[in-house]
Amino acid sequence: MPESRVERKERTRRAILDAALTLSEDSALVALSLRQVAKEVGIVPTAFYRHFTSIEDLGLALVEESLDTLRSLLRELRRTAGEDAGTIIDGSVAVLVEQVRKEHAHYGFIARERFAGPAAVRGAIARGIELAERELATDLAHLPGTDTWTEHDLQVLSALIVGAMVTTAERLLGTGPGSLAEQRVADAARTQLRMMLVGARNWRSGTP
Repeated sequence: MPESRVERKERTRRAILDAALTLSEDSALVALSLRQVAKEVGIVPTAFYRHFTSIEDLGLALVEESLDTLRSLLRELRRTAGEDAGTIIDGSVAVLVEQVRKEHAHYGFIARERFAGPAAVRGAIARGIELAERELATDLAHLPGTDTWTEHDLQVLSALIVGAMVTTAERLLGTGPGSLAEQRVADAARTQLRMMLVGARNWRSGTP
């Protein structure tokens, strides 16, 4: 059957996103031009505006696409793992390794733009990380031993864990799939997370 108008539009939008990812590997998002992206896709510059209002808008779509997928996977993992902290840790690290392998370009984009991207893109990444922290803090409240914790302490632990995961993702970008270096990064992440939770089990809210 011939391709519908909606399907053509979605295919072109996908091609624009993929082209921006490819081009931004060698050039920061702020250095990309609309004409560069359009040329890479094989469309006229005016056709770009049918999908995005600007290069910055394109960057925001890439941020959303990358972070939403990871949060969804980790959320589902925590839901199915129940209260077993060890299972949550091992599964979360495994999911992260697999996601960085599968979406290497996306995570490379996030790592590059997190501090050097346009203000709106940096803000979107920060908000995505904050959302992951809030979701995790909610889940941590259901683990044994945290029932007496203050909301602030749950948020602090959540920020530590999510921060460790973000750092791990950035380190994984420099390793090869299945390599010894990748395994070492994953092992270090599991150890770090276990250390955090060992300390958390002995923490009492209100401790100076």
